[in-house]
Amino acid sequence: MPESSAPEPADRTVLLTGAAGGLGTLMRGLLPSYGYTLRLLDMRPVDGEPEALVLDLSTATGDELRAAVRGVDAVIHLAGISLESTFEKILEANIRGTYALYEAARAEGVRRIVFASSNHAVGFTPVPGDGKGAAGAGGAPLIPVDTPRRPDTFYGLSKCFGEDLAQLYWDLHGTETVSVRIGSCFPEPTSVRMLSVWLSPADGARLFHAALTAENVGHTVVHGSSANTRLWWDLGPARALGYEPRDNSEPYAAQLIAEQGELDTARPDQAHLGGHFCTRPPSWPH
Repeated sequence: MPESSAPEPADRTVLLTGAAGGLGTLMRGLLPSYGYTLRLLDMRPVDGEPEALVLDLSTATGDELRAAVRGVDAVIHLAGISLESTFEKILEANIRGTYALYEAARAEGVRRIVFASSNHAVGFTPVPGDGKGAAGAGGAPLIPVDTPRRPDTFYGLSKCFGEDLAQLYWDLHGTETVSVRIGSCFPEPTSVRMLSVWLSPADGARLFHAALTAENVGHTVVHGSSANTRLWWDLGPARALGYEPRDNSEPYAAQLIAEQGELDTARPDQAHLGGHFCTRPPSWPH
């Protein structure tokens, strides 16, 4: 949870899409302590939240979506398919759904969206150096946020679309977005690869808070992870928003390496930022 040195409470209402999902559930527990009142939305009921909106963004009417965003100060958009699936399913959930949300936000005058992009938008980017240590500590440079996009899946491709849509809505309509290329947000890292891209839930809340409150963001893309010793990508743009990560995956490293071995960049599934999404992506179960 945020410590006593956290910024002052925001006192804002935020629509949280994908509220029933893994990341949405974590943020439901963490963001209210920053002063946010959350309006919850998901395509399925949210456990313990009878007032949550149950809507499928890809099939909801324009009036339904406008009502969902009406009166909020900002949107955190987490909804969508978060693994690989067929292009048709990705198209409906992640592309049409994201467009529909942006259009409703534009129509209702919502000025700030935080879009959950993903490391898989740049998944075929080679990991820096041998991938085993801090890339910026005298070794290969950290991956910059303006690295060419190289999606590793249809899922990653949909995140590229979301970033471009955010840029378009900023240029055309003045809707601000922070696109956060999330690494892996779980209570603990579960793989050696994740040691480099892990975003602790507490740091995730800190990053979303910074993205919601920073001024003059236009469309800003940032990498989303904790301050990991084995960090692969540049957190400078996220820090420029006011993000101050406090967690590090290194306390989990010894046990994970003992169980799984060191990262081996000679292996195709460990040579790129997207990991096994580049070779055997996990399939969406629905």
